[in-house]
Parts: sequence; C-alpha cells; structure tokens
Amino acid sequence: MAATGLLAVTAPAATATPAATTADGSAHSAATKRLCAAPSHPGEMACLALARTDIVQQGTLAPNILPSGYGPGDLTAAYNLPASAGSGATVAIVDAQDDPNAESDLATYRSQYGLPACTTANGCFKKVDQRGGTNYPTADSGWAGEISLDVDMVSAICPNCHILLVESDDANMENLGAAVNTAVSMGAKYVSNSYGGSEDSTDPSSDASYFNHPGVAITVSSGDSGYGVEYPAASQYVTAVGGTSLSRASTSRGWSEKVWGSSSGGNGAGSGCSAYDAKPSWQKDTGCSKRTVADVSAVADPATGVAVYQTYGGSGWNVYGGTSASSPIIAAVYALAGTPAAGTSPASYPYAHTSSLYDVTSGANGSCSPSYLCTAGAGYDGPTGLGTPNGTAAFTSGSTGGNTVSVTNPGNQTTAQGGSVSLQIHATDSASGQTLRYAASGLPSGLSISSTTGLITGTASAAGTYTTTVTATDSTGASGSTTFSWTVTGSGGTCTGTQLLGNPGFETGSAAPWTATSGVVDNSTGEAAHGGSWKAWLDGYGSSHTDTLAQTVTVPAGCKATLSFYLHIDTAESGSTAYDKLTVQAGSTTLATFSNANAGAGYTLRSYDLSAFAGQTVTVKFTGTEDSSLQTSFVIDDTALTTS
Repeated sequence: MAATGLLAVTAPAATATPAATTADGSAHSAATKRLCAAPSHPGEMACLALARTDIVQQGTLAPNILPSGYGPGDLTAAYNLPASAGSGATVAIVDAQDDPNAESDLATYRSQYGLPACTTANGCFKKVDQRGGTNYPTADSGWAGEISLDVDMVSAICPNCHILLVESDDANMENLGAAVNTAVSMGAKYVSNSYGGSEDSTDPSSDASYFNHPGVAITVSSGDSGYGVEYPAASQYVTAVGGTSLSRASTSRGWSEKVWGSSSGGNGAGSGCSAYDAKPSWQKDTGCSKRTVADVSAVADPATGVAVYQTYGGSGWNVYGGTSASSPIIAAVYALAGTPAAGTSPASYPYAHTSSLYDVTSGANGSCSPSYLCTAGAGYDGPTGLGTPNGTAAFTSGSTGGNTVSVTNPGNQTTAQGGSVSLQIHATDSASGQTLRYAASGLPSGLSISSTTGLITGTASAAGTYTTTVTATDSTGASGSTTFSWTVTGSGGTCTGTQLLGNPGFETGSAAPWTATSGVVDNSTGEAAHGGSWKAWLDGYGSSHTDTLAQTVTVPAGCKATLSFYLHIDTAESGSTAYDKLTVQAGSTTLATFSNANAGAGYTLRSYDLSAFAGQTVTVKFTGTEDSSLQTSFVIDDTALTTS
C-alpha cells in the first residue's frame, strides 16, 4: 500500500529508494526548504538540514512498511559497514534549541526499521542542556527537524551506540561551543555538529576554546551552499564532512557517488580555503595555505536523501538531506571503528588510510581555481575530501606501519624584536625512505617554517613570550612533535615597569576608566571586598543575567606583562555541573573560564601572562553569565596589569 508522493515497499526483503531518483538510479533535482533561517549576525550558526517539499509527509506507517528515503539497510550497504559494532559507545549530537519530541520520534524511527529501543529508561538515550542539566532551551521546529535527522542517522549507522543529545541555549557559537565541551566532559568520544556560519577573525579562539579535544572525533557539516567555507567546519581540530549524491549502480559495489552540487553553484556541499584557520599537519594539498574543507564525505543530496521521522514542526516521515545528514553519519562510523587513541587527532586518521575510502571522482559544487577545490577528481578534492567510508578502517588510529617520528627539541629561544631568524628543526623517522613534512603553531609573529625542510625563518616583529610546537609527519601519517618557549624582547631589551590599569581596586567609587554593567562596581556588605570597601560584583541575581567589566590598555613594546586579580566565587548551586560562568579575556583570547563549580571561601589570586600583547592595545574583559535559577556571584578586586 502506498500514500500519495510516498514510496512504500514491503520489508524486510526490499529497501526503499529516494523519491527523486530515475529508473536507472541517477538523481535529479528536488524541491527543498531550509529548516533553519540563515544566520543574521557574526557568530550565529544555522542548522544545515534540508527538507524535501515535493513529498507529502506521512504519519505512522503500518508495520513492515519502509518510508521514502534511504534507511539503515541502504546506508550500511552503501558504505560497507559492519552489522554489529559500537556497543556502549556514546555519540553526542550538539544542536541548538529544544526538540520536546526527540525521544518519542526516535522510538518511532527505530521501531519502523526493527532497531533496538534507545530510551532514557534503558540508558541508551540522554538529553541535556548545554550545562549538562535539564533546563532545556526554548523549543524550535526548525532545529527539531535537525535533531530528528541527527539522531536518526546515528541510529541508522550505529544502532548499538548510545546517543547523547546536548541542546544549547541558542544558535550562537559561544553556546554551541559550550555544548561541545559539555558533551566531551560527559564522556562522549564522538561529537557531531550539523551547523555552520560565516568565518570571522575570532574562529581560531573558538578552535582553542571548544574544539581542541585530543582523543575525541568531532565531525562538522561542510555547508549546503556550494563552493565556499563555513565555520566550524574550517576548524583545524575537526573532521569536516562534505556531501555526495548516492545512487544505486550496476557495479560490484552496487552504488555510485558524485559530488552533491553543480558547476553552476547553488545548493551543494561546501568546500574551499579557510581565511583564518591554520592548516593541520596531515593535510598535504597545495591550493590552500590554510585549512582546506572538506576531509571526508557521505550522502547529503536531498534528491538521494534519507528517511527521517519528525513530529515537532513536522507531520511524520519525510526525506531530508544537506550535510547535516553526512556529519552524524561519519560520527557514527568513527564510533563503529572504536575508541580514538588518547592524545591523537581523529581528523588525521583518514589521511593515513586513503585506500579504505571510496574515492569520489565526478561532479562539482561550483567553479574555482585551483579546480580541485570545487571539482571532484582522483584523490583528494574539496567537496568530498578523501572520499566516503568503505568499512571502518579509515576511521581508526590503526597502524602507520609502525613508524616513529622524533623531533629534536632546539631548546628555548630568545630573539630581539626586529631580529632575523634562521633556526633549523631536525627530525628523524624510524623507517627509511620516508619524506617528512613540517608544520608549526605558536611561532612569533613574522616567522614561518618551511614545510619541506623544517627551517624557521623571518623577522620577529612583535615582542612577547610564545609557546611554539613543531610537528613532523611522514607519508604514512606517523608524526612526532616538540614544544619550546620563544621570547622576543623589545628593542634594546629594556622595559620600564609599571601598572597599567586605571582604578584597579575600584576605590574611586565609580567604574571609570572601566566600562561595566550597571551596579557591578559596588560597596555593599553583601559581598566583602578584598581590599578597601569597593569591588566589582558580577551576577548574583539568581535569574538569567549577564554582567561585563572591561578596560582597554596599551602594553608597551619590549615588555613582559602580567594580568592579576583577586577572585571570590560564592554560589547557591550545588554539584560539579557548570551552570553559571565567568569568562576572562584579553582581546579575542580567552585566558580562563570559571563557574559555580569553582566556588570557595575567600579570595584567590589569579595571574596570566599577557606578554604576547606587547606593543599592542588590548581590552581586558570579564563576562559573567548566570542561568535562570540559583545565584552565583563572581567578585573581583585589586586588579593589576604590570609590566617588567
């Protein structure tokens, strides 16, 4: 029996075919709509799910009837995935807003396909807010569709996996990033992110704050607008997942794939060169000096889309696509492959196992130069990366031939500002005949490393103390690294010591030259000052509230600079879950984050090295954010920014 616009066949012998395929299995275009509105300001993200509008949504189907769109059997067959693996592994889904029907919709999807139940009661499914609690954000029909797509795809690929759904307060990167951190802190080794927005100069800071989790496989959708780069897919710490059109074929594999998109642009997988994010050491393409998107891919074309069940904002079964589908698919494949090795970058694994991927060699998502960034070909290309899964071997830490790469530490370095540098880094490989490539992070401004020789050259342009890491990688993916300190002294190497902050103890009775939220600078007896009678008291309202305190100063060139302040945290919260947060920043750099979990009696002196800002104007900023219940007070006093 079949409903209008819905292909229905009898299970389990048969599998469903997407509604927008021709008789020979090739895809044609499909009418779609975005589930989430495009971002309206920098730092805002949008979900990357597309819903078919040329298919009538269908409610609950009779038993043993398969919905339109690819289901679990289709996807595991197309990607040669094991029937049983991943038992006990937790795949986290990070999305914004709430889907109040997430668990019940998931139950319908799994029941329809004969998958084992995954519920809160049996410990398989868990939904939390971005702090790990149950204070869920406002429900949103668009993001609910994204959530349905994500949890259904994890179920399809890894039915034995546990699912952790972390819902951020809104679609801003700060809150989505906090949700990523919560997912990792709750034990997830695989975290899928099906959202993106425009790149901006704060992305490297977000990388460090939210996505640098060694030993955790973090996947991110590459985008749905064709050629062009989105964040956080551009992060050097994640696996950026592109998209394909997946069709049945008369081949030994039984399936064929091409790039999702067209050479004329429009809807399609995102790809290209990042404007801000550093290139990870395992990427070897030469068309981008910085990060290239994507790394791997999976089905994303709505015309060859997947079956999804959604009732909050939807009417039941529909066909969805977008790289929102491919990201959770790849996260679940990582889970099937096994726990990532501690301290490693799982994004590097496919680069060491390219023979265990299906190479996608046709199709394009736009026009560009060099052409591989938007047009598929043999080997690596932007829209599909290294290819799509052929089993799980490409997603394991696996073997790199047993090779060991060792990088000799050159010792801590000191260079005068304006001085020229020529420092040779030496590395060895346990295997003969290997060619090493070099990469460095944290180099002083003005310096760079040769990727082929390991020679660091340039002119040190900014005084400060830098933590430099150099990594050498061979052709099997084996790598080694070393870390050392590099101090760039100011002209003449001298500095007049001074204290730069105005009104450091707030004893003038007003904020200036600080800028502060009303009421922050305070002399009430509710919280004691560290010295004198005035202090800065952020939050403490017991309701949703944000307070800020900031001051802009210029750090003289050639100086070592240290920010210090006394901090007291008083809270009515209990336990170790972070509900209320204080962030300390210097410019776009996050120096520290505190929460109600750090509460204690009395004040504690906190100090941070700001020498990297020598010769620059920088804003020191404190931001306190409190949730909707139970107060946390962040009390700051006797600040100083001293130079020496």
